[in-house]
Amino acid sequence: MTQGPLAGLRVLELAGLGPAPFACALLADAGAEVVRIDRPGVPVEASDILARGRRSVALDLKRPADVQTALALAARADLFVEGFRPGVIERLGLGPDELLQRNPRLVIGRMTGWGQHGPLAADVGHDINYIALSGALASIGTAGGPPVPPLNLVGDFGGGAMLLLFGLLAALHEARQSGRGQVVDAAMVDGSIALMGIFQWMRSQGRWNGPRGGNWLDGGAHFYGCYACADGRWLAVGAIEPAFYRALRDRLDLLDDALFDAQHDTLQWPQQKARLAAIFATRDRDAWCKHFDGSDACVSPVLELDEVAAHPHNAARGAMHSAFGVPQPAPVPRFSRTPGATGNAPRAPGADHAAVLRDWLSPAP
Repeated sequence: MTQGPLAGLRVLELAGLGPAPFACALLADAGAEVVRIDRPGVPVEASDILARGRRSVALDLKRPADVQTALALAARADLFVEGFRPGVIERLGLGPDELLQRNPRLVIGRMTGWGQHGPLAADVGHDINYIALSGALASIGTAGGPPVPPLNLVGDFGGGAMLLLFGLLAALHEARQSGRGQVVDAAMVDGSIALMGIFQWMRSQGRWNGPRGGNWLDGGAHFYGCYACADGRWLAVGAIEPAFYRALRDRLDLLDDALFDAQHDTLQWPQQKARLAAIFATRDRDAWCKHFDGSDACVSPVLELDEVAAHPHNAARGAMHSAFGVPQPAPVPRFSRTPGATGNAPRAPGADHAAVLRDWLSPAP
């Protein structure tokens, strides 16, 4: 039996890549019953954590009979999630008109890069393309260097999957009051622009005027950035507020050094950064962590991926665990009364076909 605050919620997902599967994995972690429509014969990687927690039916959506089966399943679902370019599901006969005719309360989540309309709607792209139009890519990187892609966190997962999840649950809440479903147009470019809203505001207020790598949150400031240690590993320093900045200076014996009195004088940042870099280069990373232990200086180790699970804080919270033989993040967020759980391993296409059709389509007793 599933557990979590979304237990009893039915989600029908068209198999895809990236943000839509991630969103559905989180729904499953929170207790939703997620059924994925896979294409027959297309393998699913047995260790793919984004495919966890589902059951699978195999349908060839080029066959009218299988389209009818998909429509019948959608009639019993609360949420329908797809991540194709605009027009694709319409051509398959699974567009919003057909889905809502079968199930007027259905919430349809459409995850795309460019959105359902606009000059670029039909174009291909990837995370880097979507965040290029949001201002996010131009804002990340070292001074004088090229923009640096922040992995695919901003477009695919932050501006994509999280936006989709918010839209799905907001529309579901409304549908349960109105009895009417709707389409959620979740575009990664929109989500990325939303994430950059605070920086647009700061720019309008004259608080974000420097070039890339020259502002207070992008590595330009000496009190907010990363420093190499003697062992080649790194420290993250985030001493923004005056009290925290003072704690940083105190632990580094810099309270009497006039160079650091003007915290926000951008003209002095290069010299201040160089001085801190020289200091941090004198000890190993973990020695510095011990030195700052218990202070309010906002200094943390920059962990490599293989260090994350073993860090004492992460270990105490059980932030990482192993499921179906694969290390992965534990379900989040944490619920006090209805905790979620990592579901089953990825299923082969159609592995649950008969069981799902029986459970979802059999007449109620």
